[in-house]
Amino acid sequence: MLIAVCSLKSSPGVTTLAVALGARWPGPEVPVVVEADPAGGDLMTRFRLSSELTLVRLAASTRFRADQLAHHAQFLPDGLRVLPGPVQAEQARAALGLLATGASSPLRRAGDRADTAVIADCGRVDPDSPALSIIRSADAMLLVARPRDDELAHVALKLEAAQRWSQRPCFVLAGHGHRVGYVSNELRIPVMAHIPYDVKGAEALCGQGGSRSGPNRSALGRAAAKLALSLRGSLIASAPEASSQPLLASVGQPRQNGAGS
Repeated sequence: MLIAVCSLKSSPGVTTLAVALGARWPGPEVPVVVEADPAGGDLMTRFRLSSELTLVRLAASTRFRADQLAHHAQFLPDGLRVLPGPVQAEQARAALGLLATGASSPLRRAGDRADTAVIADCGRVDPDSPALSIIRSADAMLLVARPRDDELAHVALKLEAAQRWSQRPCFVLAGHGHRVGYVSNELRIPVMAHIPYDVKGAEALCGQGGSRSGPNRSALGRAAAKLALSLRGSLIASAPEASSQPLLASVGQPRQNGAGS
């Protein structure tokens, strides 16, 4: 399966969520996190990974095979496979532009394997993003936003178009702000998950936390595990037939008045 994680504004923690999902994936599929952010990647510097096996190297490959993604991946300290993106935005956009789209994409081919779950960090996305082809071919799109008025206003304006990017769009809140019920009511959409603001949990994902603050014990890790389990269950249940109904309901503009936090 292929899951795309993205946002419409700012940086609400898309990369952190993608890594958390991979670290807490319920299996039995082997998760591979791919940093496909057109703005450039963070994983290489965050984890001091090699600059040899990256998205650029994959894009430069002349032949795409279903197992090629795993061969290019590197390992985080906890054993999670990741394919980091280049730091520079120019290189990232060029690599994404070279990657084949649709069924011939190495991400899509890897996601078609029964033993693999590809989690693509697509960063902030707009209609001109070179990562949009990955989102369109994904089995599900996780659209991440902070539950704050400024970000939700942008989401309300773009959500109707964004839900057409994926056959299974899912809305995820991250961090402090309005409560889930308030956001769902104001935007008239279901919220699949709320990922808490958890600095220690994020540090644990980067190998900076102590043994007692590992991803499986943190609030972030627990929320990611619950989301991964729910998402996998939905994808497995819908596998025999193509999904024609998105998880997002009809989209409306947020009301100007009303309180909730």
